[in-house]
Amino acid sequence: MSDNLYASCAEVLSLCQSMKDDLAALLDPETGFAPRLRQICRDQLAELEENRDERAHPEEVAALRMEMATWGLLQALMPARKTDPEPFPRPRALLASNPYTPTSTLAQSILTASPLLQELVVVREWLHETAPSPHHPEATMGYWKFTQHGIMQAKRTGKGREGLVKHMDPDAVGREEGRGLAVDDASYEKGLAQALYSYLRAGRLEEAVELCRTAHQPWRSASIRGSLLFSWRAIANEPVDEDAMEDEGDIDAWTGNRRRKLWKKTCTRAALNPTLLDPERVLYAALAPSPATSAVLKSACRTWEDHLWAQISIMCEEKLTSEMGRLGGFWEGGVGAVEKGMVPMTRDEEEAEEEDWEKEATDALETLGGVGVIEGPPADHAFHVSQLNIILGRTDPLLEVFADGLRDGNYDPASIEYPTMTRFFAHLCLYLQMIDIPVAPLATQIVLEAYLQVLEAAGQRDLIALYAGALGDNAVERYAMFLTSLELSADLDERRVALTRARDHGLDMERVAIATAERTIEKAFEILPPLKGALPSIISLQPPASDAEKLLLRSIEWTTFLEGTHDTALEQSNVILRYFLGSGRIQVAQLLLQMLPLELASISEPEETATEYLHYRQFFNIWETLARVVECQALEVQVMSKDTKAAWLKDYVGLVDEAYEQITKLLTSEWLVNDTETPAGDRRRRDLIRIRQIYIPELVIRLHLLLVSARHIPGHAYLKRALELVNIVADSRYRVYDDFVDQEGRKLGDYLAAVRDAILGGLEGGGSDPLRVLSM
Repeated sequence: MSDNLYASCAEVLSLCQSMKDDLAALLDPETGFAPRLRQICRDQLAELEENRDERAHPEEVAALRMEMATWGLLQALMPARKTDPEPFPRPRALLASNPYTPTSTLAQSILTASPLLQELVVVREWLHETAPSPHHPEATMGYWKFTQHGIMQAKRTGKGREGLVKHMDPDAVGREEGRGLAVDDASYEKGLAQALYSYLRAGRLEEAVELCRTAHQPWRSASIRGSLLFSWRAIANEPVDEDAMEDEGDIDAWTGNRRRKLWKKTCTRAALNPTLLDPERVLYAALAPSPATSAVLKSACRTWEDHLWAQISIMCEEKLTSEMGRLGGFWEGGVGAVEKGMVPMTRDEEEAEEEDWEKEATDALETLGGVGVIEGPPADHAFHVSQLNIILGRTDPLLEVFADGLRDGNYDPASIEYPTMTRFFAHLCLYLQMIDIPVAPLATQIVLEAYLQVLEAAGQRDLIALYAGALGDNAVERYAMFLTSLELSADLDERRVALTRARDHGLDMERVAIATAERTIEKAFEILPPLKGALPSIISLQPPASDAEKLLLRSIEWTTFLEGTHDTALEQSNVILRYFLGSGRIQVAQLLLQMLPLELASISEPEETATEYLHYRQFFNIWETLARVVECQALEVQVMSKDTKAAWLKDYVGLVDEAYEQITKLLTSEWLVNDTETPAGDRRRRDLIRIRQIYIPELVIRLHLLLVSARHIPGHAYLKRALELVNIVADSRYRVYDDFVDQEGRKLGDYLAAVRDAILGGLEGGGSDPLRVLSM
């Protein structure tokens, strides 16, 4: 399916949503929603035809053509259903005031009084419009030229040709038993009848009449024009448009068939005459469709649309005939009907009779759901099912059935027609919503979800927000699901633009951002291992971040774009930092800190969350200071000038002092948790205790070793500070000793062993008092 098709449909949807309160604009026959989508389908078909695109599958083309027809049907029916008809006198009122009311005026009144009949006539016109182009027979040089030549030759020679008619009148074939036309003329007559039927099937009556004249058969023209209802404005009591009267000419002139009732009987007899050729019988059955001629008419039906047209033609003609026969009037019943008058009938009786006919018509239409076809898609094709339900006014059940099929997995997303079908039903849901026709919310949600998946699969990211916005209460969650699906494929700018589209289509950007971040975090945690088991090593070289870790890391981007979501970003940052630090992934955690806006540090509420975040920043400041100490140590070389040595020593001492102050401040404060002795509690508390157990021993031992290694620097009692650090670790107020666990490198015994070595180092200057260094 062309990418332009998705974009064009979205453009129409966006335009029409902007005028959703203007029903007339939505139903406009040229610029409304349905005709615009029908034109898109038509343009796409023309493009495929012009380019002869071999990539277009025949099923896809057929589905596109059926979709185009269905939008045409919707445009034909919905205006009639959503707008009030023009006022017109009721049939009984017309005949009561004027029993000579012409049948065309009476038919218009019957049509206006019956909404279903009016809709069926509209559907029949739609079937005319969508019918295949009529066949046109080859031109003829005259009337029965070859038969005429045979008859003339027989008269000259006195010998008749065996099997050839003896006369040239149109009824000769039926009258002269066992005789027929010359082969070429018989073939032409058959082709002509088939062509005339195809013109009637397409509703092109005048062209059929012209074809008869061209074929030198004016009586056929008269037969076809006999289907026209009698019209005479001079005696018709009906609303008159004066401008239209001027355009239509002489008001005293009459048109149509004054004896249409007799004409119809004649057509029916011709259609049922077995001596006539089948194409001839079908032609008369099409001119006078009725239950009596239905078998003949339906014998010519090859497609589902043909069957629908035949059934509706029969119902419309039969309804008009029965109503006119019941009502009477001069043109249907003659003088006797005028003298007799109408049979009295109350409004309730009329409504009951209308209801009975509507049920009968509905039952007849429902049979088309299982009718067999010779050509084209079957009756149970999704578009045929859709068209039939649209005609029956059952759009809500239609959408529910399709949604149930999607939910139950009855449709294969990999099939050729699936994108076309989901696109159509998605836009049908939205169209019905715009024109205030009830649609089941759950069905709408399921259908739109399916179309969003089609858009995602087609790479139409720019359009997701537009359609997600139509999901109502679920719009935010669904668009967040899409943004979550981007995972690592979109860079920061692309994510920002995608989030901005939410606002462009009426979604709450902040809610979308928060929901997206939450779904992304959940998705990452489904992949990442939980924080449990042995404490990780932070000494060995760590591998780069995995894709799952990157997904968790970049989840914070969604809530950092907008100032209104910074409080959520703060909370989510703590969650992510807890995981990375609890996993020993310090470098990845540092990357997260670099991504966060500085404004987060100024947030003070809620206090617990703000404090936790500041504690993380405090830790990373220390970690950075320790890294700088290592870098500074690496700069010391054996041969250094006096000035260089002094400058280096100054920097080194400053960093050692800074590290000492930062770490002792952290140790003597309630960093992360104030009581690590009882690990029971919620998951957050357990994770915080785990982090302390990983990093507190590490900081204590690192600081101790740093102070001991700097003990030879004159003028600085670093060894004394190292031994005084023991007091902080052992102080019951700070309970630092609780963070030492029974794990290699983190045992309290490991630290005490390092302290023992430091005490022994204090004896290097002489003496036997191991604590002498503390008093120096």
